[in-house]
Parts: sequence; structure tokens; C-alpha cells
Amino acid sequence: MLYLGIDLGGSHIGCGVVDAQGTILSNADARTQPERPYQEVIRDMAACAMQALTLGGYAPKDIATIGIGIPGIADNETGMVIFCTNLGWTNVPLRDELQKYLNRPVYIENDATVAGFAESVAGVSKNCVSSVFLTLGTGVGGGIVLNGRPWTGAHGVATEIGHITMEIDGIPCTCGKDGCLERYCSATAIIRMAREMCLAHPDCAIAQTVKGDLDNITAKTVIDLARGGDDIAIHLFHRYCRYLAIGINTIISFLDPEMVVLGGGVSHAGAFLLDTVRAKIPSLLMFKTMPYADIRLAELGNDAGIIGSAMLARISFEGGQFARAD
Repeated sequence: MLYLGIDLGGSHIGCGVVDAQGTILSNADARTQPERPYQEVIRDMAACAMQALTLGGYAPKDIATIGIGIPGIADNETGMVIFCTNLGWTNVPLRDELQKYLNRPVYIENDATVAGFAESVAGVSKNCVSSVFLTLGTGVGGGIVLNGRPWTGAHGVATEIGHITMEIDGIPCTCGKDGCLERYCSATAIIRMAREMCLAHPDCAIAQTVKGDLDNITAKTVIDLARGGDDIAIHLFHRYCRYLAIGINTIISFLDPEMVVLGGGVSHAGAFLLDTVRAKIPSLLMFKTMPYADIRLAELGNDAGIIGSAMLARISFEGGQFARAD
């Protein structure tokens, strides 16, 4: 049995034919161009999917079902995208529109949820019954796997880990609240902290690296300087890792998963990030002598969206065996 996974992002569409073990057999990609009407974007999704099928020598009839990962929230009862900020979509009939081109069952889920599920099927958390995936990028997304199945809660929003409150009256978040985790643990947060530091210390190495143009600061700018021994960059990096460790400890305290997996752009810092965060966890734990979640880096990279959405479609098609809130 084969499945089609679609990773729909704000700038990129990835499509792949995936087998039951989570192996991508053929794939294709296209630009999203989200400024267009949603009908045109979905038409291009279908064309990209057909290209992936054709490249592998497959036809739509060879596919049992289609899974789609989106940077937003969907209702699988109706097949609607409730909202998707990066695309500017609200109440878009994604399933019905896609089925005009590919008449197969369609299942839709948040992109971080499918990436976390991909890691549990074919990646670093493959042998774990329970795991939590954190994607550290422009924001902070989350994916929860319990008893080997994605967990999205009673109302489908259990994975919004990035919006756990870290600071009362903290930095305003795009969600409308203040002090959310992603305001402190995203790549955007590192950039914000670095810009603030450059304004206070205009001669610092960060400012010199970007030749005074603070718009050119990236998370990598700070991480590379910290790795190289710059004191200010080290201070910022440890501050970032402290917040991340607090967030991970919160997850450990209420879920106690076997593993917490770090993905997204910031995770490309590799062992430098992992070792720093791991070192900060023990002092935060309530039970100091008890074992706790292994903290690991994601393995699947950009393939996670395609693999996870396809595998989510597989279990949904085979009986909807998600971990349930009841």
C-alpha cells in the first residue's frame, strides 16, 4: 500500500509517494506563491502531486490516501483549513478542492504534528512509545506522540506548545497573548535579543559581523559567534538555551515522554545546542534522582513533512487510530 504526503509551507510545496515503512519512493516540489487565490495554490499542489506520482511510475489509483501537513489548524470532519497564517487562509475547503484533481481520501494536520509523527515512524524517536517534537524556527511548533499515535487533544490544539506562557506581561506574541514560549525559544527570539544587544553595544562582534545592518542578523550569526567564543554571543545563546530548557522541563513535568526531539532551523546548531540544553535540564527537574526524557536532535530534516503527513493519512485511513483525549 502506498500513500501520498504533501508538505504545504508558506513558500514551498513538497509532495512524495511513501510506503508503509515511511520511505519516500518518489517526490517533487513547487513554489507556493501564497499571494494567489487558494484555488490556484491547491491546483499547483495537485500538479506537484501528479509529478511525484509520474516520476515514480505511479498513478492516482496506486495511492490509498493523501495526507497534508499545513502551518495551521484544520478540521478533518469537514476537510477545512480553519486558519493558516503563512498562507492567509481562513476556512478554506482544502479537501474538497484537492479532490477535484485527485479523488482519494484526504487528511489534514498541523505541520509540526506530522513532523513529530515522522520522527516516531522513521526517525530518531522510532523506538519510543511517547515523544514530543519541538520545531525551533520562525516560531515554535510542537508535535506530541502518545502510545505510538499523534495526540492533538480534545479540540485539536494540544500541539500549540509554542504558546505556553513563559513570562507574565512578557513580549507580545503574534497570537495575541504575551510572553509565549516562541517569543523566547524561536530563531526570531535569538535575532530579537541580538538586535537589542547591538543597540546597547554597537561595537560588539555581532554588529561588526553584519557591518552595522541589524536586519542582516540571523540566528546562525549569533550561534557561530558563540561557538567561536564571543562573550556577548555566548551570553545570548545561554539565555536562549535557558528558556528552551525551561520549556522542555515543563513538557517533562506534565507529559513525561520518553524523548523530546528538537528540529527546525535552530537545531542545525547540532551538538552545540544539544549539549548546552541538556546541561541545563537537571537543575530544573522536580525529582532530581529520577530518569527523564532523552533530549535528541531530529534526523529526517526536510523529508519529515512528507513522511509524517503520509503516515498520518495511513493511520487515519486504517481506522483513525489517533491517541484520543477521552
